Amino acid sequence: MKPATAAKKLGVHLAATPAEFRDGVVSRDELDALQADPPEWLRELRRNGPHPRPVVADRLGVSISGLARAEITEPLTTAQIAALKEEQPEWLRRERNIRAEAQRAEARLRVERSGKRRDDRAGG
Repeated sequence: MKPATAAKKLGVHLAATPAEFRDGVVSRDELDALQADPPEWLRELRRNGPHPRPVVADRLGVSISGLARAEITEPLTTAQIAALKEEQPEWLRRERNIRAEAQRAEARLRVERSGKRRDDRAGG
């Protein structure tokens, strides 16, 4: 697979990976090995970053769209994420509320759908 795909699956920012990783091809077996026993460079990236947007969004408790609305487009380090959490800027509080509401709505829909399926089976 392409290095970008492998980096995405590993949850790391491709540009921060070693050149031999970026310039090569990663087989399924190699990816499995990296996941099972990460080398030091991978452990370091996962620990300190820079982190790709999905990881940043998850660690901040916001959506990727929320990062974009806040104009956070660059990868962030663990220290930068911790500083944002400590600072609690208005955009972060707002985006966390938006994500929480979206998750509540999603949960309500799941409950409604599962109840409807039970009703359909009972009546059919």
